[in-house]
Parts: sequence; structure tokens; C-alpha cells
Amino acid sequence: MPEGDTVFRAARRLHAALAGKVLTRSDFRVPAFATLDLVGRTVDEVVPRGKHLLHRIGDLTVHSHLKMEGRWDVYAPGDRWRRPAHQARVVLDATSGGTGSATDVSTVGFALGVLEVVPRDHESEVVGHLGPDLLGPDWDADLALANLTRDPDRPVGLALLDQRVLAGLGNVYRNELCFLRGVLPTRPVREVHDPARMIALASRLILANRDRSARVTTGVDRPGRRFWVYGRAGKPCLRCGTPIRYGELGESELTLRDTYWCPRCQT
Repeated sequence: MPEGDTVFRAARRLHAALAGKVLTRSDFRVPAFATLDLVGRTVDEVVPRGKHLLHRIGDLTVHSHLKMEGRWDVYAPGDRWRRPAHQARVVLDATSGGTGSATDVSTVGFALGVLEVVPRDHESEVVGHLGPDLLGPDWDADLALANLTRDPDRPVGLALLDQRVLAGLGNVYRNELCFLRGVLPTRPVREVHDPARMIALASRLILANRDRSARVTTGVDRPGRRFWVYGRAGKPCLRCGTPIRYGELGESELTLRDTYWCPRCQT
């Protein structure tokens, strides 16, 4: 599932392509909004909120979430799509020349896990449950810390993935943060030494990767060296040489996610 930095970059591309332009096509390929026509409306902005994307168009907001397989692409008119047409969930084309002008840009949302249109003043109904956004203007480290420590018996690896605690972290960052702070993902939050440092590190890591196409947590941008533990099961720890272990962690069968850890560096 794309993490907050990936969604941030997607929002930036979409905003650059659409903001201030008039829609010349709105083709929603989901039953609930198949008859909705936004042609003639001006796109005010496209913004990220954690792992969510919000196209603000007048008094409406197009809310999408990429989930596991989704993505938004930006094309010049007539360009061939990079994914099959049957995966397209919405097409939004726009022009900078005003109503009746030729299309300047085409944007397509493929395989979106969530796609809905809500009144703009009801955005809180779809993203209001989220904690402070690590890459948002509302980032509040103190609130994130309070959220993290509210349930002291919860495994820290579960708390870090809970978007109600802080918005934007995914499984890569969860695993890497636990390694860098020297704790097993299964360790209760109450046993994490100085959780404020974990919050601060989460912010630094995602900010450092916000503008990168290849995510790096080790400081070495080279294949096989970008992550400390994530995706490295059975390989030697880059710090101590102990084989990295693999497991799954979740609050139910449906929420199980891969976990990676060094049994020597993490306790």
C-alpha cells in the first residue's frame, strides 16, 4: 500500500496538472457516481491527507484512496494509458483556456480502493478520523505522541500503522522505525523508551523521502542497501550481520502485515 510520501507526490503532480483549470471531462466509472457530471467546474486544488487524496472542485470534493493497487496518472491529450482501460475508475480532463477550449491534460485514477464524491464541507466525514498528518500543515508531534501512548499495552508495531494515531505511515516505515529505535514491533508502547523520539524520527524519515522516487532509510541509495530490515528476510543485518527474521502482525486476519526485524538489534 502506498505510504504518505507517495501520496504526497501524487497530489503534487495532480495539483500541478489540474489546479485552476476547467474540467472538460468527468467520467466516473463506479455505479454510485456514474451519472455525475463535473464538466465546466474549476478544480481549486488537489491535496493529500495522510494516505488519502482530495480533489477540491467548487463545493464538492472527490475523495480517493489508493489502497493496494491504485494510482493516479497524468497524460497529455491522446497519450496511451499505462494501464488497461478496464482498471480506470475515473477520468478527469481539464483545460486552462476556459469552457469550450481544447483539453490540456488528462488524469486517470486506476484501481482506486476508495472513490467517492462528498460535499466539500463534509470532508471531515471521510478524513476527520485521521490523526495528525506527518506531511501536512497540521502536523502536531505532541498530539501524535498523546495518541501513540493512549493505549500503553498495544504493540508499537500496530499503533504506528493506525492512521488515527498519526497519518501517513505504512508498513515500510513501521518496520524501519522499529529497527532504528531498537524495539520489536510486538513490544508494548509502554515499554518503548522515549516514544517522543520515535515520533520525531518518523517525521524526519518521511520528510527526507517526500521528494524522492526511491525511498531510503539507511542513507545509502543503492539496490539492496536502501532499507535496514524491510523486505530483507534471511539476509544479514546491515548493522550486526545477524539474519533478518520475518513474521506477520495485525489485529485480525484481515489486517496482518509483514514484519521484519533483527533479533540482536531489536529487543
